Amino acid sequence: MIYISWILIILMLILAVVSIQLKNLIAAVVAMGATSLIISLLFLLLQAPDVAMAEASIGAALTMIIYIIGVRETERSEK
Repeated sequence: MIYISWILIILMLILAVVSIQLKNLIAAVVAMGATSLIISLLFLLLQAPDVAMAEASIGAALTMIIYIIGVRETERSEK
């Protein structure tokens, strides 16, 4: 159980750094959403299912959808 927690923590940190380093904003938002899903898995391992469900629904799904809509509606300076 402790090994799974450490693997998830390391994966979460890697995805957080990847989301900062990516140039494609949509891919960065997806990496941020994956980070949030891993956080919800960690909450589930800590036996807090209510917090895990809230993090998965609001933190991962809703926030990622709002960011994707915001990124798609703005114009890029590279064009």
